[in-house]
Amino acid sequence: MSSLFPALTGDRTDRPALRFGDRSLTYGELAAATAALAGRIGGAGRVAVWATPTLETAVAVVAALEAGVAAVPLNPRSGEKELGHILSDSTPTLALAAPGDELPPPLRDLARMDVVPRTTEGGALLDTDVSAESPALIVYTSGTTGPPKGAVIPRRAVTSTLDALADAWRWTGEDVLVHGLPLFHVHGLVLGTLGPLRRGGSVRHLGRFSTEGVARELNDGATMLFGVPTMYHRIAQVLPEDPELVKALSGARLLVSGSAALPVHDHERITAATGRRVIERYGMTETLMNTSVRADGEPRAGTVGVPLPGVELRLVEEDGTPLTSYDGETVGEIQVRGTNLFTEYLNRPDATAAAFTADGWFRTGDMAVRDPDGYVRIVGRKATDLIKSGGYKIGAGEIENALLEHPGVREAAVTGEPDADLGERIVAWIVPADPQSPPKAEELADHVARRLAPHKRPRVVHHLDALPRNDMGKIMKRALHG
Repeated sequence: MSSLFPALTGDRTDRPALRFGDRSLTYGELAAATAALAGRIGGAGRVAVWATPTLETAVAVVAALEAGVAAVPLNPRSGEKELGHILSDSTPTLALAAPGDELPPPLRDLARMDVVPRTTEGGALLDTDVSAESPALIVYTSGTTGPPKGAVIPRRAVTSTLDALADAWRWTGEDVLVHGLPLFHVHGLVLGTLGPLRRGGSVRHLGRFSTEGVARELNDGATMLFGVPTMYHRIAQVLPEDPELVKALSGARLLVSGSAALPVHDHERITAATGRRVIERYGMTETLMNTSVRADGEPRAGTVGVPLPGVELRLVEEDGTPLTSYDGETVGEIQVRGTNLFTEYLNRPDATAAAFTADGWFRTGDMAVRDPDGYVRIVGRKATDLIKSGGYKIGAGEIENALLEHPGVREAAVTGEPDADLGERIVAWIVPADPQSPPKAEELADHVARRLAPHKRPRVVHHLDALPRNDMGKIMKRALHG
């Protein structure tokens, strides 16, 4: 079969492949470890991977892919009920974990195999006949209306996305990526770990994100940084007092943010301090990556760029009618089609059928506007971020960006709530910069109305100590209620 990682069989075996803290593997060592493990798990059907941010997780997933076995990454912070659901739904035959990991009760009845990153065992990669449509990963999406669904991601989606990003970002084997993302999501696992390995480059994982770690690695030869908005927000906050971090970001080839929208205010603070622009991309578990600002394109703050090679993208009205022209103002739901898409939701033919149109477009549930030149700007989720107020369709994202430009606002989220007159009224949830002197509701409403339009001003303002967020830094708006 064709390997997803040609560098494993290349002649540059001493080239660094993975580094997690002070532990590392060259391509030669990684090839030996994955060949040995692949030989032991070949034919296993599916394997669960206890996805800690470690060498063991990376070796386990690469070995599974090389053996043609689907890997099911497990979030170590998941509760027992959720883990139990994922295991009963995906029915793995093995659990792969680091030797010292203590696994919770739902995994204790599953056969366990310890992952050894360094081995003296012999072994060659299996010559297994695995098609491009064969499952590579089963990644469980966070369930908002029910238990998580397992998105079956085929091998062709992984290769399609990673090769499209290589084109968009000029990503090569000379690049060294630094990040501190979890390895049970697409961002940290597929893009942040499998991406460098497919290019023949290397990844340095921080274990736990810190601005000090980012500065150290970028100043020591790393060329790319992947992060989520909460990480870039922390970077923006400390840049004025941290010349080493300024130097590090200024010298990076590429700074990429994803998993949620990066506020324009943080874009501007980072650019002002470093002269560098953070670029954004847009993807989902089910689609991997759909769009990105290109490395050779215009880094337009607040947008997620243009469709990647091989991806078709359109915006549709509520009744499913495609928009025929793009003006940068009209809001529609994003639908995508291409080789980057998942195959199905495991054991959920009903949910799979509902997710696609009759002609194969995937309904993302994300709302956006699109500029005449193709740039896409996400305005929020259809379920939580599209507010219908006074006859207008309003995206929560642009109001949040406007609120964050107010000096009295540290964090902001916007939702809608029923209103007898307007249909829905706009509600702002604010973490004040100074809790002892929060900005008044009238002041924030006027601030938004001046920047956007009067009908986009918040009618209600709540003050919070912190916004509820998940592991990837996304605001959990369903937890916000008056």
